[in-house]
Amino acid sequence: MTDKKEMLGSAPIGGLLFRLALPTVIAQLINMLYNIVDRIYIGHIPEIGDLALTGVGVCMPIIMIVSAFAALVGSGGAPRASIFMGKKDHESAEKILGACFTVQILISVILTAVLLIWNRALLLAFGASENTIEYAVSYMSVYAVGTLFVQMTLGMNPFITAQGFTKISMLSVIVGAVSNIILDPIFIYGMNMGVKGAALATILSQAISCVWVLAFLCGKKTLLRLKPKNFAFSPKIILPCLALGSASFIMQASESVISVCFNASLLHYGGDVAVGAMTILTSVMQFAMLPPQGIAQGAQPILSYNYGAKNADRVKQTYWLLLKVCLAYSLAIWTAVMLFPRAFVSIFTPEEALIAFSAKALRIYFSGMALFGIQIACQMTFVSLGKALSSVTVAVVRKFVLLLPLIYVMPHLISDQTVGVYAAEPIADVLAVTFTAILFALQFKKALHRL
Repeated sequence: MTDKKEMLGSAPIGGLLFRLALPTVIAQLINMLYNIVDRIYIGHIPEIGDLALTGVGVCMPIIMIVSAFAALVGSGGAPRASIFMGKKDHESAEKILGACFTVQILISVILTAVLLIWNRALLLAFGASENTIEYAVSYMSVYAVGTLFVQMTLGMNPFITAQGFTKISMLSVIVGAVSNIILDPIFIYGMNMGVKGAALATILSQAISCVWVLAFLCGKKTLLRLKPKNFAFSPKIILPCLALGSASFIMQASESVISVCFNASLLHYGGDVAVGAMTILTSVMQFAMLPPQGIAQGAQPILSYNYGAKNADRVKQTYWLLLKVCLAYSLAIWTAVMLFPRAFVSIFTPEEALIAFSAKALRIYFSGMALFGIQIACQMTFVSLGKALSSVTVAVVRKFVLLLPLIYVMPHLISDQTVGVYAAEPIADVLAVTFTAILFALQFKKALHRL
């Protein structure tokens, strides 16, 4: 236990970040395979693949909301637990873990009931058409049953990462993803279950990951252990965690709202093909942005622990290294997408018409990503230092102040209205990065000065 804490407080930052970030990046990429593999298999179902893919794409806003609630608890509780570990207050850190576990269960019960009762109404509101609604309902009615597994896996795994056990957190994702990859073709094609098979494979895989995560947090190797005495709901403990996690919640939940707005506008201007293309675009975007997000999560224990320990120099060094790595990556992936858009799009569909349409749209949609590494580095540092208000502010500005209005404004400013909808994303990204960089420069100096 002591060695792990000393590592966060004294090991060379470059090697430490690499050691913590590499498993986290791998875990992020593998985690994305849950949805990516589903979409690849579904998109290649003979005769109905394109409509089935669009139907499952309409489910993504709801799935994002489920993930957002896990982030509300896990992404807020884990950094606070790290900060208390840095302060040598192990008891408070374990109380945070126990309280967050209880809240995750309560949220899971509520979400499961909502999704089972109102899934059709939600999917129609989120952009399903008469051609795709049955595929969407088939997927979501099965996925809803596994909400508890999704919540516990995504919500508790950050507490493993926060302790510096990034290899364990990576393995918790790998066991589920490998299971999903194996089960998908069996259920979708072998048992002829179609989109229901994809959903069943996903929730069974998440159940396996859930067992892995909880077994570790109840075991002997963990620094912070799940203990029944800490399961009581304490507002004094949980409310600061939810306040800090609200930034991650807004970022992920707003993706759902934005996805609904995108789907509604694209269905109006471009029909099902434009909505299908959006499913592919968001898949590429999510997959491409996972490495810097994983690197940032790897940096979180270092930033939080040393902030709690009042080691300003290590906080500063960690942030600058994180910024350089994230920015270099965002420039590299932007270049790759600009040069080879068809290579990314063709992963998800064999339909030539959809590939051609999506490749053109991808270049537009992705054109603001070159500088997005700045956004990721600043956002994670805000969260790692416990700056709830600043992290919420940048999340709200990017999604609701900028992107949401632009989705409806841009089609009236560009002759090709469908292109106008896609162009809202890069314009919002560039403006958001500028705002975030200015706010961060001011707040980071104040935080270091207090130390």
